[in-house]
Amino acid sequence: MKPCILLIEDDQDMRDLVAGHLEHSGFDVQRAEDGIKGQALALQYTPDLIVLDLMLPKVDGLTLCQRLRRDQRTSGIPIIMLTALGGTKDKVSGFNSGADDYLTKPFELDELLVRIKALLRRTNRAPLSSSSHQEILSYGPLTLVPERFEAVWFETPVRLTHLEFELLHCLLQRHGQTVAPSLILKEVWGYEPDDDIETIRVHVRHLRTKLEPDPRKPRFIKTVYGAGYCLELPTGGQIKDLQDVLAKARQEREHGVIQTDHSERASA
Repeated sequence: MKPCILLIEDDQDMRDLVAGHLEHSGFDVQRAEDGIKGQALALQYTPDLIVLDLMLPKVDGLTLCQRLRRDQRTSGIPIIMLTALGGTKDKVSGFNSGADDYLTKPFELDELLVRIKALLRRTNRAPLSSSSHQEILSYGPLTLVPERFEAVWFETPVRLTHLEFELLHCLLQRHGQTVAPSLILKEVWGYEPDDDIETIRVHVRHLRTKLEPDPRKPRFIKTVYGAGYCLELPTGGQIKDLQDVLAKARQEREHGVIQTDHSERASA
């Protein structure tokens, strides 16, 4: 059975061009020209992946992406966002709305195809299930649960997105070591790196929001400026002390004492 791609794009020439290339590459493609039809087709077909234009009539791409992520029926579908807006703020908005990847127009059709295939591999958990070498899935207070895209963090389950799980898994394999952005992009996103690492920064900030006592002052996912990121996990007697710190931080968040609205950008 062919993988199903939902293409939501208002420009007919672009829609026909992209759809034709994907169909020639072995995909079943459903097409929508606006956000309302796109949401309806997403619910009708539950596609394997959605290619979503940002500038859409009726319902724009950012709003639609947020709606799809809130709906349990579509929340797990990988989304690649297409847009002519290539600024950093635009990309951050796209990722924060729930997009898994972001491609700026104009783009090569082959590059889109590579990113689609990489996203589909991650969704099917191929990197963890087919690897021939020993994977690290637990160390200190952190255990990864691939079947549920979940982390058990200091004995508390934490729900992760596909990309957050892959990023954390990448860092866990090399805990205590600095991991270069180029390696993260290649291993997690599945394509050769470019000069734009904002993709990584956004997802690191999301992980910190879920795992750090204070995301603005990270203790565990640290930035090594000019070199990459390092996951530093406690062991032994440190775990109990930090467990109490995290429990207190969670209680304070619930009462609105700590704000985690991505103001920790500077630490990324």
